[in-house]
Amino acid sequence: MLLEADLHTHTLASGHAFSTVREMAQYAARKRLKMIAVTDHGVRMPGGPDENYFRQLRGLPDLICGVEVLKGVEANIVDGYGNLDMPPDILENLDLVLAGFHDGTGYQGGSVEQNTAALVAAIHNPLVHIIAHPGNPLYPVELEKIVMAAKAAGKALEINNGSFTFRRPGSGPRCEYMAKLAAKSSVLVSVVSDAHNCFTVGAWEHAVAVAERAGIRPENVVNSSTGLVREFLRRNKQRIRKIS
Repeated sequence: MLLEADLHTHTLASGHAFSTVREMAQYAARKRLKMIAVTDHGVRMPGGPDENYFRQLRGLPDLICGVEVLKGVEANIVDGYGNLDMPPDILENLDLVLAGFHDGTGYQGGSVEQNTAALVAAIHNPLVHIIAHPGNPLYPVELEKIVMAAKAAGKALEINNGSFTFRRPGSGPRCEYMAKLAAKSSVLVSVVSDAHNCFTVGAWEHAVAVAERAGIRPENVVNSSTGLVREFLRRNKQRIRKIS
């Protein structure tokens, strides 16, 4: 499976990552990627950026080292209603919004039913594009309901390479199962590195293997080409206009 864009990366601004935007783009270019998304953590992440950081992202060039750079966020779900830690006026001006559960950001986690309801609510937030690492075992959900909600809303679910490393131990079986459900239902997925340093931009070998084993078709992987990324974002904007 060939991928042209890495839609989940973190810079120094996240507080626990190690590279600058320029370094991330440089290494993406070395790996012949055409696009990356800078998706630093939302404002509730300890040690992370504040709102002004995200307001200033628009000042970054659209092309760095020959790589297209999307300006985004990995927003934190902060309660059982799927609310995020970022104000809508900021989210509206970003290219890409990921949303997911993270420790220490407000939501302590609940029952499977409560976690599922929170994640489904985030999926139906019109400003959210992709659900980050939904297979996280610390926040167990009914994956069947998550997959169906994503399909209905036209959103994408992540197959996150970090879920198969030291970052989220125990995620593997749940991610494998989610990938099979996504393949069966033709749900959109985003296969990403979740890079926290420039050396791991585009490092997604575990996630790619899971997607391939599940039988996910390339046309259902939103980051398999920059054209598919742009079309995915365009469709989401259309839905927002219809709602408003």
